[in-house]
Amino acid sequence: MALISVFAAVHAVLYIASYPLALWRNWAIYLEPIEGIVLGPWAGFSAAIVGSIIGRTIMPDPFWMFGIVAEPVGVLAVGFLAKGKWKPVMLLYGVMLSAYFVHPFGRWLPYWAILDVLLALCLVYPVARLSRNLHQRVGRLPVTVPLSFIGTASDALTRIFLLIPVGLYSLMNWTSNMVYDAFVPLAILSYVEDLQVVIVSFLVGVPLLLALRRVPGFEYPLT
Repeated sequence: MALISVFAAVHAVLYIASYPLALWRNWAIYLEPIEGIVLGPWAGFSAAIVGSIIGRTIMPDPFWMFGIVAEPVGVLAVGFLAKGKWKPVMLLYGVMLSAYFVHPFGRWLPYWAILDVLLALCLVYPVARLSRNLHQRVGRLPVTVPLSFIGTASDALTRIFLLIPVGLYSLMNWTSNMVYDAFVPLAILSYVEDLQVVIVSFLVGVPLLLALRRVPGFEYPLT
């Protein structure tokens, strides 16, 4: 409970501190991989959803409904893969991508805009295999890098799923042209953020996990 509270607080602070400097998400995406790896799927999901709610309560966001769901799902995906479990993540991707491509917009919008999501889908199984016994292997294998990429891609996929198949675009009174004009530039920014998350994960995530491994009796993921 203490660790969930700490991570939730940091999650909220990163969200609040990111504006107006973030691209289209917020700085909490840099924490999502660490939340999933250290806390595991369920505790990580809990910390992310509490932190995202607190952050948006302090600093309201007109698009709050996207981040409150997407950030915990990104952490959940990383948490499952950190435990070597790939089937729940494949199920998440299967449901959301199927719903996206069934929707007329999913067949109309450019495919290059979701290439990072499709690449993450291809990496789910091999990364889950590499992540087994992550606590012992993190120093020899920087598996946090592909884990971080999948986490941020899962975050983006959830936002796409909410926008198009769930139909939040209609609640915001967006026309099809407005969806296109928002979707394409945000896809480009998403690729930039993917790269940023991978770099931060390599430079900060691996040393942090190595430091945590030296704590006596502390093994991750916790749940």
